[in-house]
Amino acid sequence: MSPVSPPRDVAELNQTNKALVWRYWGELDDAGTAPAAIAAVAERFMAPDAPWHGHAPVGSVAGAEAFATNAWAPLGAAIPDLRRETFLFFGGRSNGRVDGDEALDGRMWVTGTGVLRGTLSADYLGIPATGAEVAVRWGEFCCVVDERISETYFLIDVVDLARQAGVDLLPPSLGVDGVYPPPASGDGILHAAQDAELSEASLASIRRFIFDGLNVYDQDDLASMGMADFFHPDVRWYGPGGIGACLSLAEFEDNHQRPWLVAYPDRQVQDLDALIAEGDYSGAPGWAGVIATHTGPYLHVAATGRRVEFNGLDWWRQAGDQYVENWVFVDMVHLFDQFGVDLMARLPGSQG
Repeated sequence: MSPVSPPRDVAELNQTNKALVWRYWGELDDAGTAPAAIAAVAERFMAPDAPWHGHAPVGSVAGAEAFATNAWAPLGAAIPDLRRETFLFFGGRSNGRVDGDEALDGRMWVTGTGVLRGTLSADYLGIPATGAEVAVRWGEFCCVVDERISETYFLIDVVDLARQAGVDLLPPSLGVDGVYPPPASGDGILHAAQDAELSEASLASIRRFIFDGLNVYDQDDLASMGMADFFHPDVRWYGPGGIGACLSLAEFEDNHQRPWLVAYPDRQVQDLDALIAEGDYSGAPGWAGVIATHTGPYLHVAATGRRVEFNGLDWWRQAGDQYVENWVFVDMVHLFDQFGVDLMARLPGSQG
């Protein structure tokens, strides 16, 4: 089902929302490491008690003070010279329900991803300080209502950060570690308004890919999803720590998709927290965005038979009728917790 045409004011509202989130990130970056200063910034931009959903083991908090104390200040304390690099930035109105009922969805979101660079000067979540520069992958989706951020989904790649600190929380990646670049097209920061018809077409395309492609896997043949129709043969798939980047469709199928579907053959994308598109870009956060049964081995963990939920973030760049780049987060710490495996217990000095 294609999304309905947006009202004329949606484009203007999207521009307002993008400007607000860009200011928020800038002021947050300038706030330093003191929780009170961080909370003061968050209070100016967040709605009261707005939920902030983060990476394990941080998890979800509510409100500016809890966000500052439990989420942002500890990261800043570990990397006091933290500086943000943004690779993608865009917004739009969501149509993330499986049934395509935008009347039950339709909220406005702004998203971005990139890396946070700085010196790992102190331990973070038990990841040991190195005194060297790290590049921490980050991704964020902000729902904006009445010029306030009403909900946030945020991930950093904990597994990849640990790898940079010399600790392997997971077996060696089948893909390539350390690959998380800006878009090859060099046009991922969409401050300007984009063509409305192109944005609508991009949203319709990503809905087809997710709900009419990924969700029709017959649990036997990868070709049943029609990935070759959606992904360019030279697609760049920038996967999370533990999986790595896959730099062609063949690598994607061999190094990620096949092992993934052996482990979770019945996985299904659910209603997503958001699914937006602007210009050639689209993106989605999903907490329990995919649900599956762990019925096969995965990264040296035998099948548990448990139902598992995946928390993740995705962004896609389309060129013509196919996707040529895909930036992907999966909260691997949260996933392995559901297997009964505490990845953080593998850190030096852990009491686990």
